[in-house]
Formats: sequence, C-alpha cells, structure tokens
Amino acid sequence: MNKSSLKIRSNLITEGNSRAPNRAMLRAVGFDDDDFNKPIIGVASTWSDLTPCNMHIDKLAVEVRKGIKENNGVGLTFGTITVSDGISMGTEGMKFSLASREVIADSIETVGSAERFDGLVAIGGCDKNMPGCLIAMARLNIPSVFVYGGTIKPGNYKGKDVDIVSIFEAVGAYASGKISSEDFKGIECHACPGAGSCGGMYTANTMASAIEALGMSLPGSASSPAEDEEKKEECAMAGKVVINLLEKKIFPKDIMTKEAFENAISVVMAIGGSTNAVLHLMAIAHAVDVKLTLDDFDRISKRIPHLADLKPSGKYVMYDLYKVGGIKGVMKMLLKAGLLHGNCMTVTGKTLAENLKNAKSLENNQQIITDLKHPLRPNGPIVILKGNLAPDGAVAKVSGLKVTSITGQAKAFDSEEEALQAILSGKIKKGDIIVIRYEGPKGGPGMREMLAPTSAIVGKGLSQDVALITDGRFSGGTHGLVVGHVAPEAQAGGTIAIVKDGDSIAIDSIKQSIVLNIGEGEINKRLKQWKPKPFKYNKGVLYKYAKLVSSADKGAITDG
Repeated sequence: MNKSSLKIRSNLITEGNSRAPNRAMLRAVGFDDDDFNKPIIGVASTWSDLTPCNMHIDKLAVEVRKGIKENNGVGLTFGTITVSDGISMGTEGMKFSLASREVIADSIETVGSAERFDGLVAIGGCDKNMPGCLIAMARLNIPSVFVYGGTIKPGNYKGKDVDIVSIFEAVGAYASGKISSEDFKGIECHACPGAGSCGGMYTANTMASAIEALGMSLPGSASSPAEDEEKKEECAMAGKVVINLLEKKIFPKDIMTKEAFENAISVVMAIGGSTNAVLHLMAIAHAVDVKLTLDDFDRISKRIPHLADLKPSGKYVMYDLYKVGGIKGVMKMLLKAGLLHGNCMTVTGKTLAENLKNAKSLENNQQIITDLKHPLRPNGPIVILKGNLAPDGAVAKVSGLKVTSITGQAKAFDSEEEALQAILSGKIKKGDIIVIRYEGPKGGPGMREMLAPTSAIVGKGLSQDVALITDGRFSGGTHGLVVGHVAPEAQAGGTIAIVKDGDSIAIDSIKQSIVLNIGEGEINKRLKQWKPKPFKYNKGVLYKYAKLVSSADKGAITDG
C-alpha cells in the first residue's frame, strides 16, 4: 500500500506549497523529504523518574519509534505527566491523583489534535496513565495502541517476597509493636527493587489486564515485566501494529464496543482486580460513547467467578502469574468456558478468539489461578451495594474476607487524616464502622485513595473486625471490609454527610446492602439541617476539577 494514503490527517500539515513553513519546523526535528510521504504517529510517553512505575518508559518510547520507522512510518514523541500514588498517598498531594487522569487525557488529546497525528502509541505505567491514555484514544479515534510499562518484580526481605503494600501495612504493625524497627526499615528498603508498576493485582496491573481484555493492547502486554526483553519487543511490535491498523482502517471505536467492555470487566472480576477499575472503565466507555453503568458490573460479577490468588488479598504477584501463562492464559481459560466474547476486534487486526487460538494455556499444577470448578469465590469479588446510605451505589471488594457483613456503630471523620490518627492512636475498636467523608470527587476534591488508613487497620490486626466506608476510593492494594465510591457524596448532600458517631450502620455484601439504621424521618430532618461546605480550593487545578467532576457512579468524569 502507498504509505502516503495512510496520511489520514497529517496531509493537512505536510502537503502543498502553503505548508512549507510547517515542513520547515518538522525538518528541524529530523524529517527529510521521504518522511513527508509517511504516516505520522504520535508516541505519548509518560516517562518520569519520580516513580519506579515510569522511570524506564523513555527507553520503551525509543523502541516504539524504531518499530514505527521500520514499518515506513515516522514517529514524534511527546510527554505527559504522571503522579505517583505511592508517594503522595496519605497526604494532600493524593487529591491530585484522580485529577491527573483528566490532565493526561486532555494533554494527549490536545497534542494529538493539534499536530494532526495519523495514529497513536501511548505508553503508561502508574495507575492514572492507563485510563488517561485510553480516554484520549477514544476522543481522538485514530488508530491507536496502548503499551503497558510493565510490572515490577517482587522484592525480598528475609526470604519473603515484599512489595509496596507490605511497607504500608508495616506502618500499622510497627505502631502496634508487632515488628521491630530493624524489620520495619528492612521492608522499606526492599519493597521496590527496580522499575515497574506495583506488583500485586493493584490498580496498575488491574487496568493493564482490563486494557488487554478490551483489545487495546497487544496480547501479553499486561503480564510481561518492565525490565524483561519481552517488553522491548512488544514496544517495537506496537510500532508495526499501529501502521497495520491504519492500513486496515481499524479505529478505537471499532475495538472498544460494549462487548469489549464486558470482556474487560469479566477479566477484572476473575483476577480480583482493583475497585478503581469501576471508575476508570466507566470513564473510558463514556469517552467512546458506550453506555456502561454500575448495573453492568453487578450483572457480570454474578456470572464470573474469582479465580486468582493474587495480592492484596492473596499470596502472589503479577510476576508469578506471568511465569505460568499470564493474563493471556487466564483469558484463554475464560474464553473456552464461554465467559468472554471471542468475536471482539483487537489492535492486532484479529479478533480476541484469533489472538488466543495459539496462546499457551496456564501451566498445569500452578497455584495462582484456580480452575473454574474450584473458584476462590463463585462470583466476582467487586460488589455493588445500595441502600439509604448510598442510594446511587457504592463499591466493595470482598476477596479474601471471612466476614462479609457487619453491623456496628459509626465513628465519623471529615478527612482521611483524622481517621488515620484515630486508628493509629488506638481509638478504633472491634465492631466499629469508620466513616470517612468529604473525600469524594467534589468534596476531596479528587477522591483520595484510603490506603494509609486501611493498611493501618490491617497492621493493627483489625481487618476482620472493623469496616470502613468512604465517599473516597481505595487503592488496589487495599483489602478488608471496605466500601468506597459512596454516592451521592457528602459534598453533594448524600446521606453519608449526616451520619453521627454512634449511629448503627449495617453492611451486607451478600444482600448487597448498605444501610444507616435510623428512621427515614430522622434522615430527612438531618438532611434539611445540613449545609454544604465551601469548596476547599478557590483556584487552580482542584478548583476546576471540583466544579466540573461528576459523581463516582458516573466514573468521576469532567466532560459530561
């Protein structure tokens, strides 16, 4: 095929005498006469050295550019931001995390639109990179491929594998005298041994798996480790594949269909993924004009079993799964059982079923993924709850729990910091239900992840005896009886705003209910007396975010 015919948008800036100034600018960055006849592919790099998740992505972008060049395209690399959740966790900085998803999406859309790229390859590592990149791809709707930067390998301390959540949980353990100062420091120094995203089935690995199931990354992308040669080979292949998508005229909207989102949700349920996938998949679906609601997650959860013994509730990390067949192996098993839509198109130009036809099955005798006849749980571990405390819905993750329901007395806090201090100082007792509010999309703003308080609860040995409810959200590293994404949030006048210390709250993940046990009349009385708090910011990014962002049950989107 004539490569100039693949210039579906860039011809507007490279062809004709009137575009000589445009070409002059491009010559300065390395274009020659021949390059002006080739499709121009944007390479969105989320490189930064502020987090291990992204510290190697500059090198991966170079490999993508090589792949594009070898297949008669020309690449232009540009950067976008990343925010390290692990570093900002538990601080005011974490309020910027979810907002960064929108900044990433907006920046890639802006550059892709302004420079008239014909195609796009985006490389992401930390949590918000991935949905941010996918939202931009959906908006641009030009042939696109996502490359996951890859998982970190586990660290090791005293013969035991450790990761980032190990040190978060060690904070609570050290505070309660369960580990020595030497071991506390030892876990800190060995938790993150090199490049790559947090190793358990936390949000980064969850979203990478969901995107592979969605069809927007190459088979194997979710599992291959950051520092393995296989990841470099994948990047070069992405450069080839994006040209193939141009030739075949396959666009993101052809790939990201309702059935493809159902595949993504099914894989998330099977692997026990992060509750953040609910927010992010709804936001991506909105960008591609697919209607996806909490009811879809609820419906799919009831038919997909939980199969993966992965952290945070299990024993293993993504690197362990990679060694026995990876997400491809999981998907092959689900497809064979009729639990995935095999006819969905993918970035390879083939259907999901065609991609998996020759993929290796999971190794026999491996302990990480159970067979379908003996699941860890017969249904998906992400459960949608509703009741007078969350009329528009809330999200819980029940994997690894011995106790799936609790009725207790509320202890209400208007910030994460207040709640964490109460936990660490011993003010939280067995049977308490911690309520953290004004941490929602608008109220936070930014819907902070509650990894610090939930990890402190685990470290204190209370994970089976204490529940936590919030209009914020949870890290993929969180486990325990926790309920997030409560909607409407406190800032919007949701029932969570009027909970008082000592109120009885009942959570039942089997009945999928979350109830404040006071009369309807008392609820209405309190709501009439309630007044909204002023926004916590009156200028800048978080002010704009708070003004624009939707509720959690809509995906916390900012453009509709």
